[in-house]
Amino acid sequence: MPKRVVILGAGFAGIQAAVDLSKSLGARGQAEITLVSDQNYFLFTPLLPQIASSNIDPRHIAQPVRDLRGRRSFRFIRASVRDLDLDGHEVHLKVHDDLDRGSGILPYDYLVISPGSRTDYFGIPGARENTWDFKSLEDAVALRERVLDLCEHADHTSDDDIRRRLLTFVIVGGGYTGIELVTELHDLLFSYVAQRYRGIRSEDIRLIVLEAGPAVLRGIHPKLAAHSSRRLARKGIEVRTNTPAARCFSGGVETKSGEVISSDTIIWTAGVRAHEIVESLPCAHDRIGRAVVNEHLQLEGHLEVFVAGDSAAATEALDAPRVAPVAIDQGRVAARNIAHTMRNEELESYRYVSKGMLVSLGMNYAVVNIGGLRFSGYFAWLFWNAVHLYKLVGLKKQLQVAVDWILGEIFPRDAAIIRRPRRCPYCGTGQ
Repeated sequence: MPKRVVILGAGFAGIQAAVDLSKSLGARGQAEITLVSDQNYFLFTPLLPQIASSNIDPRHIAQPVRDLRGRRSFRFIRASVRDLDLDGHEVHLKVHDDLDRGSGILPYDYLVISPGSRTDYFGIPGARENTWDFKSLEDAVALRERVLDLCEHADHTSDDDIRRRLLTFVIVGGGYTGIELVTELHDLLFSYVAQRYRGIRSEDIRLIVLEAGPAVLRGIHPKLAAHSSRRLARKGIEVRTNTPAARCFSGGVETKSGEVISSDTIIWTAGVRAHEIVESLPCAHDRIGRAVVNEHLQLEGHLEVFVAGDSAAATEALDAPRVAPVAIDQGRVAARNIAHTMRNEELESYRYVSKGMLVSLGMNYAVVNIGGLRFSGYFAWLFWNAVHLYKLVGLKKQLQVAVDWILGEIFPRDAAIIRRPRRCPYCGTGQ
């Protein structure tokens, strides 16, 4: 009888585990593989900042799971996980179905938990209620619409103070996401908005990064991080290190030093916590709620359960950053270890080996640290583009993004606001 393998999450780790298991076990009829996710697509998150800057189309980085599956043998269910019964080997689901909103029970022999992560607000007052999240495709699209909406209001206001407040954007968190996002917003605001909105001057626009630590881009080589900071300063982006946010409110943010920055848009990229379902597991957890696993990515006390990606705690055996290559590698190891277990073979250990870091600093510029080689500039940007294009799943998506980039070199960005704009609190125009 085929073993039942259930995979939770269609991110980098979950998709890789499903593909590898389908190849090694599913094609031979040794396992029934089921992938569960609350979204019916795989999202290529490294390109999310380019959605916010209107550089590429949102649909071009979202690959439907069923298209990605093709002829592979795994089954897909779009559903949320309500809870896990590890002793009974059952996943309790809440199915997304307008005709049947009931729950389902999915039994398993082996389980891979990789549901991704959620935003961590570190208990800072007002952060959850008054900032813009930036983790999902919906977040990126909403932020794009927000930026363009505020530009429309700023374009026709006669009050200089209101205009500056509308055009001040604060990014809390100076990691890879925060830095790539702020540089993309810089390209949109200075290369497009300031050129076409006649009521907006370049000096009205202000971009600020608040980083609690001593430097931005932690994890990259210190020389490249320092070089990146200088590059951001030359672009007019204010990077404030050792400046944690202490309070967020409607209309601004207060830093730990007591400074108040007036802004209608505070974007939160400061940190993540494990998914709720991971935090509920009966095991040890690290400080951000991830499950502590052994070197084979197994949950102690439940060796049939594997945890991968942002859900697996960084112990001494697997000290790794929360980036896509790590999730992919852990998905592969989890899949191979399930196959090894079924065949009574020795399990593999996961060891983190850095494959380098690539960070885009806006149009025509990036920094690269790979294989001991460190370089920056235009050719680093071309390398960044080539790597991300290669990593996109499917020829269709690769072509779509490539065409977006080519057209972006020739034509202006698309500034159409699809939804109805909100009512401006200052002049009353809009919805």
